Amino acid sequence: MSELGDFLKSKRAAIAPESVGLPAVGNPRRVRGLRREEVAQLATMSVDHYTRLEQGRVTTASDSVLNGIATALRLTDAERTYLHILAQPPTRSRNSGDQAEGGTKVGPLVWHLLDAMRDIPAMVIDPRGDIVAWNPLAVALYFDFAELPPRERNMIRMLFLEPRVRAMHRNWEEVAAVSVARMRMSVGLMPGDRRMAELVSELLERDADFRKWWGGHEVLATDTFRKSFDHPVAGWLLLDWQALSVAADPDLTMIVFTAPPGSPTADSLRMLASWAAG
Repeated sequence: MSELGDFLKSKRAAIAPESVGLPAVGNPRRVRGLRREEVAQLATMSVDHYTRLEQGRVTTASDSVLNGIATALRLTDAERTYLHILAQPPTRSRNSGDQAEGGTKVGPLVWHLLDAMRDIPAMVIDPRGDIVAWNPLAVALYFDFAELPPRERNMIRMLFLEPRVRAMHRNWEEVAAVSVARMRMSVGLMPGDRRMAELVSELLERDADFRKWWGGHEVLATDTFRKSFDHPVAGWLLLDWQALSVAADPDLTMIVFTAPPGSPTADSLRMLASWAAG
């Protein structure tokens, strides 16, 4: 079955029949959630068309059909966007997966900005989540990313497979679940990207938690999140994680970690910056 079909099936199964005015039992009801014909009825489309979409026999659909399905399945805004991406995929992958290892270029202005952000941990990632640039305070918060081979300098890979990163998050399960949901959106935006597919395959093979969340087909497009760190030098840090677009290169995203002014974490970040500078 295609990713589109898997996604539709998982969201159909998550809808309680009684929540849309249908009987929970009867006829008999052999499947969890809604039947295909019920989704088609709610979306005002033919059962055959919906079935062919879910079975992967048709992989494209019009906006009106997709909007009808999204409404019938009560999709969130992010899930609705993801549905459109799957059924109307981009014409080309972003930042081709055939580029050489370490081939992502970061311009001098971005490097200057990283160097100037001395009180804020910051790093730059590409569409796959590969870390391609960072400042000294990001190293102090995590570790020296240069210790890892380029293909292992990936945010979500480190979150699941790098013990140091997994251990430092007090709210690891919450962060990991959100990260998987964000990754699914990224995968949809990069159809056919070889390296992204290899990353997903590796995580599916090596980590049971990743398999569980990936199988849930949750999708998020959030650019902000709160992380709770247990740092060996600075102690407990409650940091706001933000993903900021880099106007000079739409394939790059700057990740920054901030704390409210006057908060204990803000004081701890200043201490960490002094420690790193020393």
